[in-house]
Amino acid sequence: MHLPPGFNTVTPYFFVSDAPAFITFLVEGLGGVELGRHVRDGRIANAHVRLGTSTVMVSEASAQYPAMPASYYLYVENADDAMVRAVKAGAVAILAVSDMPYGDRQGGVRDKHENIWWLSQRLNPGPY
Repeated sequence: MHLPPGFNTVTPYFFVSDAPAFITFLVEGLGGVELGRHVRDGRIANAHVRLGTSTVMVSEASAQYPAMPASYYLYVENADDAMVRAVKAGAVAILAVSDMPYGDRQGGVRDKHENIWWLSQRLNPGPY
C-alpha cells in the first residue's frame, strides 16, 4: 500500500460550510499548516492541512455532501497553550484543561463548525 506523505491509513475528511474559515481555524487555532487546496467553481473542492504528524482534508459542504460535525482527539505539546490558542481563534471551551487519570493533560473546545476537539498532552510515556 502506498500513502501520500503525511497521510495515515485513516484520514479525517471534513465537509463544512465556509471551508476557508475552517482552514483558518485549523491553522491559527490548532497550529496546522495548509499544504494546498483545489478550488472548483469558486469553492474549495479539497484542501490538505497538516496537524502535527497527521494530514486532514477539507471540502466545502454541498447538498450532496452536507456539513457534518464530529469529535477529534488531538495530541499537542502543551494542552494549556493549545486551549488558549484555540479559544483565541474562535473556539468555545467545553472542558477546562486538567490532568486525566489515563495520563493525559486535556481540555476540550467546540469550533464554530460544531466539531469537538480534545486537546491532549501526554504526560505519561507508557501505555494507559
